[in-house]
Amino acid sequence: MSDLERVHARGQLVMLTIPGPTTYFEDGHGKNGFDYIIAKAFADSLNVDLVVKPQSTLRKLLLSVGGPQGDFAAANLVTTEARTKSLQFSQPFFEVTQQLVYRRGSKRPKSLEQLEGELLVITDSSHSEQLIKLKESVPGLNWSEQDNVEMSDLIRMIHEGELTYTVVDSLSYLVNRHIYPRARRAFDIAQPQSTAWAFAAHNDGTLLNAANAFLDDYIRSGKLASLKQQLFAQTENFSVGDSQRLGQLVARRLPNYEKMFRATAKKFDMDWALLAAVAYQESHWNPKAKSPTGVRGLMMLTLDTAKEMQVSNRLDAAQSLEGGAAYLVKLKSRLPQRITEPDRTLFSLAAYNVGFGHLEDARVLTARSGKNPDLWTDVREHLPLLSKKQFYSTVKYGYARGKEPVLYVDNIQYYRTYLQLYSLSEHDFEPPPENPDWDADAPTSL
Repeated sequence: MSDLERVHARGQLVMLTIPGPTTYFEDGHGKNGFDYIIAKAFADSLNVDLVVKPQSTLRKLLLSVGGPQGDFAAANLVTTEARTKSLQFSQPFFEVTQQLVYRRGSKRPKSLEQLEGELLVITDSSHSEQLIKLKESVPGLNWSEQDNVEMSDLIRMIHEGELTYTVVDSLSYLVNRHIYPRARRAFDIAQPQSTAWAFAAHNDGTLLNAANAFLDDYIRSGKLASLKQQLFAQTENFSVGDSQRLGQLVARRLPNYEKMFRATAKKFDMDWALLAAVAYQESHWNPKAKSPTGVRGLMMLTLDTAKEMQVSNRLDAAQSLEGGAAYLVKLKSRLPQRITEPDRTLFSLAAYNVGFGHLEDARVLTARSGKNPDLWTDVREHLPLLSKKQFYSTVKYGYARGKEPVLYVDNIQYYRTYLQLYSLSEHDFEPPPENPDWDADAPTSL
C-alpha cells in the first residue's frame, strides 16, 4: 500500500508535534492550536481521524517523522537546508522571522557583537542552524542549547530574569509577549522563513501530495487567512501597558470569579476563557459597573435584556453572568445554521455589542459587495460602513458606530488568548508523554 492508502486503511492520520500555544494545546474546552486546527481540517478532508502524538523535544520530533510514531510533523517548523537532507516539506503556509529577545529594563543590544550574557536556544532548531552560519562573520558569538524547552519557555525565562537572551520565531513572540511583557524583541537575526509540514524523505510522496493539494485549497478558499486573523492579528493591537493592566486584574480580581466563570461556561457549553473575556471587556470584572446609558453589572446588561433573560438583579454577579451567557447563546441561535465556528461565535459577540439588527445590516452590505456574509473576516470590513450615510441609509436598521463591534471582537479574542495562556502557565500544562491513545478527534473550537 502507498502511504496515503495506509492512512485510509487504518482510518487515522498521525500528527507529531510539540505542545505549545502556537502549535497544539488542550484546555477545558478541548484541543486547539494553529497547527492542530489546520491538521484537523486535513484529516477531515481525508475522512479519517486525527491522532496527535506530542513529542518531548524538537530532536525527537524530527527523528520520529515517517516511522511508527507518526505520519508527519506539524510544529511551526521552518524549512532549512539541513532539514531538507532527511525530510520532505509541504508547500509553505506561514512565514516567521527569527528574533533575538532580551529583558525589558536591561540594555537593548543592537547587534550580535553587543551581547553580554547567556544566549540559549533550542537544540537542533532553525535558530541554532542560523547562529552557526552567523558565527562565521561574528567569531565571538557563543550560545548554549537545550532540548527540553519550548519557545514559550524561553520567553518566560527572559521575562522572569532567568536568562539574558534567546532567539525565537516571530509568531511565538507575538503570541507570548502579552503574558510575558518584560520579554522584548531586540532585532531580527534572519530574513523571513517559511513554515511547513515535514514528511520523511523515504516516503513515497502520496501523503505529501495529498497534503499539498489540501493546503492549496485551504489557502485559496481564504480559510487560512481567516484563521490567521482570528488567532493572531488582534495581538498586534495591544501594548505592554494594556497587558500589564490585564495582568494586574487577573491577579486581583479573577480569583474571585474564576470558579463562577467556569461553572457558568460549563452550563452553557462555552469556553470559560471566552466568557471571562467578555466580562472583562464589559466591566473589567466589576459587578457594580454602570455606564452612562444605564447598562449595569458584570456583563453590562440593559434593563430590557435583563428582563428577557429573567435577571432580577443586574448587580448580582452570578445572575448577570448567567444572563449574559444565555443572551450570547440566544444570539448565536438566531444566526443561519450554515454559519459555522469560529465565525458563529464571532458574529454573536459582535451582535452582543452592536445589536443583532445592525449585524444583519452589515451582512447585507457584505453580500452586496460580492463578499461572503457568513465569514467574519468579510463582515468585519463592512461593519464600519454603518456609520456612513450612503450605506446605512440603504439598510433596515440605519446608523451604527460600526467600528466599535470590530474592536470589541478583537479585544475579546485577545483577552481570551491571554487567559488561555495564563491558565496553561499557571496550571503547569504537561501533555501525557508518549501516549498513543491521546488522539485529537474532538471538534475544534476557537
